[in-house]
Amino acid sequence: MKILNLEGTAKEIGRQHGEQGKKEIDKSMETYERLFYEYQGIDWKTVRERALIHVPAIEAFDSVLLDEIEGVAEGSGLAFEDILALNARSEIALTGDAHTSFSDGCTSICTSSPLTADTIIGQNWDWKATQKDSLLMMNIERKDRPNILMVTEGGIIGKIGCNEHAVGVGLNALHSSKKSDGVPIHLGLRSILDSASLHEAMGKIQEGQMASAANFMIGYSEGAHHGMTFHVEVSPFGIAITNKEASHGVHTNHICSQEIQMQVGEGNNLRYSDSEIRKRRAEQLLAQAIQNKTEITEETFKIWLSDTFNAPNSINHFVNKQAPVHRRMETIFGIVMNLTKNRIYICDGMPVDHPFQKYTVKREKEKQV
Repeated sequence: MKILNLEGTAKEIGRQHGEQGKKEIDKSMETYERLFYEYQGIDWKTVRERALIHVPAIEAFDSVLLDEIEGVAEGSGLAFEDILALNARSEIALTGDAHTSFSDGCTSICTSSPLTADTIIGQNWDWKATQKDSLLMMNIERKDRPNILMVTEGGIIGKIGCNEHAVGVGLNALHSSKKSDGVPIHLGLRSILDSASLHEAMGKIQEGQMASAANFMIGYSEGAHHGMTFHVEVSPFGIAITNKEASHGVHTNHICSQEIQMQVGEGNNLRYSDSEIRKRRAEQLLAQAIQNKTEITEETFKIWLSDTFNAPNSINHFVNKQAPVHRRMETIFGIVMNLTKNRIYICDGMPVDHPFQKYTVKREKEKQV
């Protein structure tokens, strides 16, 4: 996984992303151009046109995001519409016919006080093997917004990570039959990472600003025993918090809120053979730890993300050759974030086969004055 250290204005950060991550951006373009054409029958020109409908909403939401997208386009030598389309790929891919829509999969787990002194969030990201070559880990430093560490796909400016204010976010893709012309969910993820507090992060998504349905796993810490975690299903029609316990929760790739499901429709035709089992297994692992009074740490999360129960459709996901071709996926990376202690562990590949490497976010007190 290539590491990019980016700094400056939004346009400068985007340009550096485009220049240094051009190979990874080209891989993203290749993957999604093929997927859209083969499984939805739409060419890239149509994809670009569909992405442009989101520009007014993004402009009203946070125009700085468009500046960064423009920078990525300039740096990579691609058109603005190409990079915008990558950032709106979920809105184009996840909505519509369950037999043609495709998406990444994920299992996400979070814990906080009183179950754990530290606020910890972690997940696997499951997707096409070809996108292994698109992964970028970005360290972003800015004077006017929080420093960020995140893992993303080349060209996409928001995904999974945390910032210097101990705000972290994960993603579970959700299939649905409805979307809007609102803010693409990957830009919603970036807005969480651009937030200096929990209330700021939640305020950015609470009014139905997101264009499509997704689950955002949000964690926040103000120190030991002072943290909180949420699984927030976002949609064009509002949000729903689905973890019943304030101290822990899990999510996979089906809609859990009945209200959200009624509004957007459940489009995951593999819910009961894959997503539901992974969710129950994650709940089971948490329940076992609680019952046995096991100390839950980052190492516990690593073990959970390596779990192979019900393989190939396990938390550590393997390719299921019985699934439709466009729905076959495998775990591409795993991430565990201790937001209290600023310890981030990233596994480049399947956790069952690969080690986690430790990283940190550069915090305000560490910045050069």
